[in-house]
Amino acid sequence: MRTSYKIILIGYVFSCFLSVASADEKKEKAINTVQAPEPIRIIFDTDMGNDIDDALALGLIHAFQSRLECRLLAVTITKDNEYAAPFVDIINTFYGRADIPIGVVRKGVTPKDGNYLRPVIDATENGKKCYPHDLKSGMDAPEAVELLRKVLSSQPDHSVVIVQVGFSTNLARLLKSEGDKYSTLTGTELIRRKVRLLSIMAGCFCDINGKPYPEYNVIKDLNSAQQLFENWPVEIVASGWEIGPKIEYPATSIENDYRYVKHHPVAHAYQCYLKMPYDRPSWDLTSVLYAVRPERGYFDLSEPGSITVNESGCTIFTPQPSGKHRYLIVNDSQIIRIKELFTTLCSQPPDAKPLR
Repeated sequence: MRTSYKIILIGYVFSCFLSVASADEKKEKAINTVQAPEPIRIIFDTDMGNDIDDALALGLIHAFQSRLECRLLAVTITKDNEYAAPFVDIINTFYGRADIPIGVVRKGVTPKDGNYLRPVIDATENGKKCYPHDLKSGMDAPEAVELLRKVLSSQPDHSVVIVQVGFSTNLARLLKSEGDKYSTLTGTELIRRKVRLLSIMAGCFCDINGKPYPEYNVIKDLNSAQQLFENWPVEIVASGWEIGPKIEYPATSIENDYRYVKHHPVAHAYQCYLKMPYDRPSWDLTSVLYAVRPERGYFDLSEPGSITVNESGCTIFTPQPSGKHRYLIVNDSQIIRIKELFTTLCSQPPDAKPLR
């Protein structure tokens, strides 16, 4: 009798053990099957070559992609210079993502080379190019609006964030575009279906020296900027001119943090843009940061409203509860966090196994 009782007891204990083990296995399986957030799908529209913050912003996007936080679908260029696209290709290649498509504006503005495009492209050591790349001229790249339509048409609905840090030329033309081989939708319809946010570096939302300030990205293609803010069908969050000077990228980072490789295209471009050492406002990087991490407290937002552009190129914000436009606001504690983030991520080494 006692033997039978022991057998029953042992069986009961063993069954309890199996139940606990089974529960632990289920818990572990549940933990392992939790999916990471979908990387933000980004199109980067830039006037690469006019200022150095464009190059830093593209490096920041690649750092975020290496952390699986975003996926760069395409780069489109609003600077009408044949060397802008090869320079973008150099950066993409450096980060191990040479297959990212690049589109260029035709009959755009600011055709001059700028201070850093040619020096980086032409850099050699011992008779070899310092920065290998395939795209030799912007003339060999597809037109920007065609590429935008192609990329957008292939994306899930309401999934794309466009980061515009140059002129509004390409996106204003996209708005006006008609159906084509990629989609029967008009440009406005395609944007409304595929894009969920435009994070844009444009305008100024405070007076400078007591007067409204006509910001560079707006006034260089004024008509396109007016059309974009008037007709863009989904949410816009603008980073105004006033944000950039509060968050300067330090020369000490360029001099010290990029030395893990002998030739770094972003650091090289920074050194060519102006006489070193200098700290440069981080205008374009702020629009990238908000696009990828909008809910991490790096910025505050204005109330909803509408942004219009007057004939002088000044941006006027009118509060409206149902408005689709906001602009970024930053305080002192946020500035410290953002500066630390920019220097850490912009100088982050490329992936050994990039996400592409």
